[in-house]
Amino acid sequence: MNHTANARSWVEHANGHNDFPLQNLPLGIFSRPGEARRCGVAIGDAILDLEAVLAAGLFDGAAKAAVEATRGGALNAFFALGRSARVALRERLQVLLGEHSEHQAALQAALYPASACQLHVPAQIGDYTDFYVGIEHAKNVGKLFRPDNPLLPNYKYVPIGYHGRASTIRPSGTDVRRPGQTLPAGHSEPSFGPCARLDYELELGIWIGQGNDMGQAIPVGDAAEHVAGLCLLNDWSARDIQAWEYQPLGPFLSKSFITTISPWVVTAEALEPFRCAQPARPDGDPQPLSYLLDKRDQAAGAFDIELEVLLLTERMREQGAAPHRLTLSNTRSMYWTVAQLVAHHSVNGCQLQPGDLFGSGTLSGATPGSYGSLLEITEGGKLPVELASGEVRKFLEDGDEIILRARCTRDGVPSIGFGECRGTVIAAN
Repeated sequence: MNHTANARSWVEHANGHNDFPLQNLPLGIFSRPGEARRCGVAIGDAILDLEAVLAAGLFDGAAKAAVEATRGGALNAFFALGRSARVALRERLQVLLGEHSEHQAALQAALYPASACQLHVPAQIGDYTDFYVGIEHAKNVGKLFRPDNPLLPNYKYVPIGYHGRASTIRPSGTDVRRPGQTLPAGHSEPSFGPCARLDYELELGIWIGQGNDMGQAIPVGDAAEHVAGLCLLNDWSARDIQAWEYQPLGPFLSKSFITTISPWVVTAEALEPFRCAQPARPDGDPQPLSYLLDKRDQAAGAFDIELEVLLLTERMREQGAAPHRLTLSNTRSMYWTVAQLVAHHSVNGCQLQPGDLFGSGTLSGATPGSYGSLLEITEGGKLPVELASGEVRKFLEDGDEIILRARCTRDGVPSIGFGECRGTVIAAN
């Protein structure tokens, strides 16, 4: 698994690419006009068609079995094969796409400009669980509603989560329509119409690889082996609907109208150099219960991934202006590790399956400029964001586009990225 700085590709635009150099090789499902969906790998500004490479006879052994498992336009069967299949495929691809590859001519025919392809959700998502592991977000939101007690007692003992709606998870570029039934301020009865407090939430998406049998918990020390990779996730939120409906059972229609993900699965192996120690808990915080505590996970179970949110309004597009940065944050704000989420989700015997998706919850930092939602940035709409275009925003309006980006950097290692997770708000039906 080559992460060295001098590893280069014969695909010249991949060398030094912001997101997809040879050291990344994320997997996704793509299609070309009039053709079926199939698995591809992002390399620079192009997509390598793995089925075409398979047909050319350039895979064998475990790598061949891995590509065969991607057939059918979804990665579930590939995820089910686990780490060994991902490693075999990754190592073979790094040879094929490396600068000294003897198969450049054959591979060239299987390489398509990414701009000419459509990207899809990479797996059939059986279940989607959204967690709440960004403690700074939890505190910021808690302060808006409970200034004297922002975190409820269970937060530091249990990874909080709820079961979301898998059927409306969509890839980057899908438009966003406003839902709604709301209870306007000062009214005693609700009304129906487009929500007025539409928001984004900056999250990490976590793809489950191998699952578990019902009734069999996944130990926290083994949980990382059950994670296939990561993506970006925008948990669009209708705050006015949420305020009306969330008691007593939590989010429902305020969250289920769409969830947007970046379409590339950045594999656990590509992310290995960017693992780091889980930040120490503040003095006075309880230690996790034993089923959530593992020394190796605490030493290297977190990720150092820079996260960014940009806003592009309709007026800014007309002016040719650059997007406005709303947020610059990092995954190190996660109070729980990915392995702890997997262990907790399965501890009661809940069956996880290949292609299940977790959302991390909003990943805000501790300071202004790093908050992962407009709810926090504007303090519930009290402090509007002023844009260079002369516009202000309390929440999102029709024509607004939210762009999520992520970047992994470390000295001595080529940086890798996730691609973009974009969505534009359009008029309600």
